[in-house]
Amino acid sequence: MKIWFDILTPKQYLFFEYFIQKLRKQHKIFCTSRKYEQVNGIEKFGTLNSVIVGKHGGKNNVSKLLASLDRSKLLTKKIEKWSPDLLISFCSPEASRVAYGLGIPHIAFSDSPHAKAVMRLSLPYTTKLLIPWIIPKQDFDGFGIDYKNIIKYRAIDAGVIIKNYKKNKQKKSEERKIILIRPEESEAAYITKKSKTIKIIKKIVEDFPNEEKIVLSRYKDQSKNLKKIFGDNISLLSKPVNGKELLNNIDYFIGSGGTMTAESGLLGIPTISVNAVPNRIEDFLVKKRIIVRSENPNRISREIQQSLNNLQIIKKKKEKARKLVASFEDPYQVLLKTMRSL
Repeated sequence: MKIWFDILTPKQYLFFEYFIQKLRKQHKIFCTSRKYEQVNGIEKFGTLNSVIVGKHGGKNNVSKLLASLDRSKLLTKKIEKWSPDLLISFCSPEASRVAYGLGIPHIAFSDSPHAKAVMRLSLPYTTKLLIPWIIPKQDFDGFGIDYKNIIKYRAIDAGVIIKNYKKNKQKKSEERKIILIRPEESEAAYITKKSKTIKIIKKIVEDFPNEEKIVLSRYKDQSKNLKKIFGDNISLLSKPVNGKELLNNIDYFIGSGGTMTAESGLLGIPTISVNAVPNRIEDFLVKKRIIVRSENPNRISREIQQSLNNLQIIKKKKEKARKLVASFEDPYQVLLKTMRSL
């Protein structure tokens, strides 16, 4: 079988890498992506090589629309020539439309029904949708897909990603603790909350002068602003990095509630979610006490102080996370079963 993957974000790259490594043993795989530094920059850390088709449209709605329309045309020409038997995507709007137009079955994954624009543009053209079991099918109401075509798997996508992590070398021993801060996604269509990241970083810089503060920014404008405000008080990482190595060498993580927040929590790292994008996965991990939710700089500072040097708390967090990850099923088997049903 010839299988086409369309990969649009770093999360999708890391998630699909696991499936592609298995599928390529028996099938021909063709991967497409788009010109987008967040994705293109991490390819050097992985095993996938994608054909770049089109580009990311940025945060302007008109630019998003034009980039999407252009990419759909470019994809049509590529995919018509390659003639795949199946598309697998994370609800790619352009790939969904192209596959439907060319009569190609489409299996989509999603843990993000809150990304309403993407859902509306992709799910009407999707053959089967695979979702984590904690997300009710009702969350996808109004997006043009029947419940009978929604299939659940008992795993969280971040758990699939960290299970695919190779064993890292022993963490380097340093007396200086590392606090990693990941600002929110600022160019996604679903972002509505006003950022509180600056206030949080200011409080951490003030309260933890002896710890290393690393800020992993997403975009050039975000990086420039952070550099202007904090200067040498933070270590700024503005280019895509090897996330698995970075997470294995930090002591505390503060994220916006997305995939990296979930990865950190499931690795047993003390983690705070600022919850910039309320979602079912983040809510589940908070209820399971894998991560802590807070937008309050003072509370965040207290949480860090309580667990940063408390080996007992850290040990309990790692054990709880390990048990949860061990309870997940392998969604690859669910994917194979779905493929056979088409």
